[in-house]
Amino acid sequence: MKFMIGQLAYLLKQPLHRENLGRLSRLMLILFAMIVLFTILFHVLMVREGQQHSWMSGLYWTLVTMSTLGFGDITFHSDLGRAFTIVVLLTGIFMLLIVIPFAFIRFFYAPWMEAQLKLRAPRSIPADVSGHIVICANDAISTDLRERLQLAHVRHYVLEADPTVAAHMHGDGIPVITGDPQVAATWHAVGITRARAVVTNLSDAVNTNVVLTVRHLAPKVDIIATAEHEDSVDLLQLSGATHVLPIKHRLGEQLANRVNAGHAEVHTLGQYRHLVIGEFPVHQTPLVGRTLRDLALRRRLGVSIVGVWERGRFEPARPDHVLTATSVPVVIGTPEQIMSLNELLVIYDTNYEPLLVIGGGKVGCAAAAALRARGLTVHIIEEDSALVAKLKESADRVILGSAADRDILREAGLDRAPAVILTTNDDSINIYLTVYCRRLNPELRIVSRITHETNLEAVHRAGADFVLSYSSLGAESVFSILQDRSLMMFGAGIELFEVSVPEQLAGKTLAESEIGARSGVNVIAVQQDGEIHPNPAPDTRLPARGELLVVGTHEQRTRFAREFA
Repeated sequence: MKFMIGQLAYLLKQPLHRENLGRLSRLMLILFAMIVLFTILFHVLMVREGQQHSWMSGLYWTLVTMSTLGFGDITFHSDLGRAFTIVVLLTGIFMLLIVIPFAFIRFFYAPWMEAQLKLRAPRSIPADVSGHIVICANDAISTDLRERLQLAHVRHYVLEADPTVAAHMHGDGIPVITGDPQVAATWHAVGITRARAVVTNLSDAVNTNVVLTVRHLAPKVDIIATAEHEDSVDLLQLSGATHVLPIKHRLGEQLANRVNAGHAEVHTLGQYRHLVIGEFPVHQTPLVGRTLRDLALRRRLGVSIVGVWERGRFEPARPDHVLTATSVPVVIGTPEQIMSLNELLVIYDTNYEPLLVIGGGKVGCAAAAALRARGLTVHIIEEDSALVAKLKESADRVILGSAADRDILREAGLDRAPAVILTTNDDSINIYLTVYCRRLNPELRIVSRITHETNLEAVHRAGADFVLSYSSLGAESVFSILQDRSLMMFGAGIELFEVSVPEQLAGKTLAESEIGARSGVNVIAVQQDGEIHPNPAPDTRLPARGELLVVGTHEQRTRFAREFA
């Protein structure tokens, strides 16, 4: 009953719904007036025929005739009376079978169902909830971030201003709260003073308003804001944001960090405790064709190889693994050990020809700037003439034209380039260009951006060596801040995470635990009493209070949590 009263109150508060209810009421009054008029005319015509009936009989005849039931117990005998009957019958068909049902559905039933749907989504969180994360919009970053938070058992809520959309999200099992993030009442409803952090992932202008609102209500809460434009970083920080993430700029830098040009070196992925995790391509080095056992990096330098990238597949480090021209070993070691590995690799010259960046948007511009900061020559292909003047500051040469044109690619130096970075925001175009570039230059290293994670396998099948998505980078950037650790990006679809040794596995060896066989993840390090043991051997015993550093896909991580919960 309380819920029905709430629905009626919602309907009456909406001007359009009040107007629709008024229209329905007027139609019902017209129908009532018709019934009264037909009842009076019935008596007049019956008197002309010499028949006497009560007023109740007149009302009964009118309703029976208009509803097309037509029992036939009261009838007219004259042509005038029968013509009147036809008029009443047609009026009843039009009003009761067409107009009134349509008006009822349009003006009452549909708004009623809409109100029921909109009131279904929650409008506040329980009063005893604290330490939660509030996400301001349900976008691609939010979807990836929610998966990470759920696996980490962190309470979180997504704000949605549209009650209908919020109701559908609630039905899909998404923890959603209906409310506009620019309104203070919404933040009171989500317990902002008890929250752990706020993630505002809207447009730069809206983010600024949200940051100011939240900072006024909760001076101590952490605010993580995304920035579309790099110029907005300072504005958001001045507004009160704790962390500002220019995701597209960082995406360009991450893509640039994955190319091999100039001399060979380790590309740093991130830092775990006091150890550095990095990767290095073996293309055009004497390491091609050798096994990991032959390299003996742990014995020579103290560096451990924890896995190998093979065209988008992350494979565990096995001693008999043979390195190919497309292999990219992932290593872990101290900064000094990584520097020693760089000194070993620097003697191998790879290719000093200009690098090629396709697409001159925010991501492409950031990638080109990062490459030039390393002293590399960069050529950009851009088909929008309006961007050419701006791009001349970020690249050594800008070629105006379509990358689908072979002559344009040759003019840009594709046949001699060591690598190409695909930065368009259209996955179909990136897949097409990957196939095209791979056909024109089989030795080329192709680094591509994707927008949708569902296209990850397609881009790898097309021939890309490394792929990174906007959503995974954004989600991992936010999640690393929430976990108070440095950002570490392995690539799209691959996550690095730290878990405690499950009780059921304590004391068992890594081989006996069957972690890889049962979940598919790869344990790259074991931590015990503050000491880290990278690339553990199969006979390594898992400590009862230790930590595991694990690499795997989201599905594998979910399977690990399910198998060893």
